[in-house]
Amino acid sequence: MTLSARNIVLAGLGAALVAGLVYTAFRTDPVPVDLHSVARGPMQVTVNADGKTRIRDIYEVAAPLTGTARRSPVEVGDPVTRGETVVAIVEPTAPSLLDTRSRIQAEAAVREAQAARAQAESGLRKAEEDLAYAQSQFDRAQALVDRGVASFTRLEDATQQLAIARAARDAAASGLQMTQSALERARAALIPPEEDAAGSFNGECCVAIHAPIDGTVLEVDVISERPVTIGTRLLSIGRRDDLEIVADLLSSDAVRLTPGDRAMVERWGGDTVIEARLRKIEPVARTKVSALGIEEQRVDALFDILTPPADRPGLGEGFAVFLRIVEWQDENALQVPLSALFRRDGGWAVFTVADGTATLTPVRVGRRGETTAQVLDGIAPGQRVITHPSDEVGDGTPVVDRATLE
Repeated sequence: MTLSARNIVLAGLGAALVAGLVYTAFRTDPVPVDLHSVARGPMQVTVNADGKTRIRDIYEVAAPLTGTARRSPVEVGDPVTRGETVVAIVEPTAPSLLDTRSRIQAEAAVREAQAARAQAESGLRKAEEDLAYAQSQFDRAQALVDRGVASFTRLEDATQQLAIARAARDAAASGLQMTQSALERARAALIPPEEDAAGSFNGECCVAIHAPIDGTVLEVDVISERPVTIGTRLLSIGRRDDLEIVADLLSSDAVRLTPGDRAMVERWGGDTVIEARLRKIEPVARTKVSALGIEEQRVDALFDILTPPADRPGLGEGFAVFLRIVEWQDENALQVPLSALFRRDGGWAVFTVADGTATLTPVRVGRRGETTAQVLDGIAPGQRVITHPSDEVGDGTPVVDRATLE
């Protein structure tokens, strides 16, 4: 090879090397990205809320009279039978101690009642004497009329006087009974408490209260013996298998739900998911301050538990649960991760990838769930989109799947 030909070859190799270095220095490297394939599948939109269980119907047992409730014969958790199990015993109120003034007044009332009884006894004796005299007068008039000596007018007068005497005797006898009752009432006011202790009510010592339903004792308000007034709650009873769930919802979430919506109950302590159904949303909301100090309008939603009691053992009154209430669902929804969506010109867009190049693609979004969104238009199943696109990604940017670099 001549010198000139060798120089030409070397010059060509040098030019190629320089061109390669320039290309390497100024080319755009593909941006590593995370890709996701768009597909159809089941999708749910849920309203999530914390809730707690409660027994649907709770029966409260109250004192039927003012007195002393004995120590409770039942404890929390005890099973009870309607009409058979004694759940509370109440004794009537014992008389209170009298102060000096009250005692003097009571003793004076006794003496007054004794005097009235003595007066009534005298009145009864007088009435009996008057009746005996009227009876003798009637008998004498009757005999004279029979002999034709006296007129019928005299007999009529004697008959009237006899009737008046009998009525006076009956009135005097009733008056005596009244004064006797007044005397007994006055003496009763002087009975001290120790003479009217428990067990001395002539067979009517106590009022035994029986269970109103078949169920379980939920709470005992009066455990030890103590005085109670009429209407005081003594204990509460309910059926542990008759549970419902109450959830505290934002009013803006509650308006999107309708009675009959399905709910999945989680975090109740078991390994399974409990099925429930929305029964009612309370008509009145309340203001509640959140942990961040923000005022929120909250409303209670009530759910019926559909799972049988045998499949939710141990679940009882006041247990904490977590609910996922199904607001909307579709078994064949085209969906894309929320992390792939971003706002663009007032709408939504994603970056699709084809042949290693990112393409800005506007999409129309429908329902949005916790992690995915329903796509109504813009992309088709099988296309790949970029999740969590960074600022380095733009329309036409070369990209590479990060999974292929590992």
